[in-house]
Amino acid sequence: MRFIAGVWRLAIAALCFVGTYEAWTIPNRWVYFTFQTGFMLGIVMLWSGAASLLKGIQPPAWLKGCLTVYAIITALVAFLLMPPDDPHYVPQVLGIMTNTMLHRIAPVMAVVDFLLFDPHRRFKPSYVLSWMGYFPIYLAFVVIRAQLWPHSGPSVGGNPYPYTFIDLGQLGWSQFIVNIVGLVIGFLLVALAVFLIDRILPEKSLLRSQ
Repeated sequence: MRFIAGVWRLAIAALCFVGTYEAWTIPNRWVYFTFQTGFMLGIVMLWSGAASLLKGIQPPAWLKGCLTVYAIITALVAFLLMPPDDPHYVPQVLGIMTNTMLHRIAPVMAVVDFLLFDPHRRFKPSYVLSWMGYFPIYLAFVVIRAQLWPHSGPSVGGNPYPYTFIDLGQLGWSQFIVNIVGLVIGFLLVALAVFLIDRILPEKSLLRSQ
């Protein structure tokens, strides 16, 4: 089972790296939350997969939980809010669109990994809030970048905001703040759900992988 877990995790890493590869030639793709967190998920899964195969040290529980939270958020947005990917615009690898790899397949596989292969009851209550730490940093990065380089893309027409729901230029401060409050609540609910599921599941992984 340790071998299966290792291969599963390496497969997630491969999907993340392939899904973000275009950002290395089109740097403004890194403005997207999903590209940043997807690449980090790839690094963590590469570490975890290698550790499973080689009986090494696994990533810290806090870090693995944090990327699981972001993977769930990515999947929820992709399945509930994003339009279908356009095969004429999105690159494909082995017949699968890279956006599908990054936004749907890899996050779902990461959740399965968390449920089946991770040991549980390792998360502290403080993790729920600390997992949120990256979000204000990301927002500050997006807003400051937009002010410094207002025509840098990645959106159509050079718009520097990657998502319409945080487009300060179009929304204005009032609606921007309302949207941010809603996003924070959503993030907290996902983080709390991951924490509670971790508490409910048996301490040892359902499928032994360490």
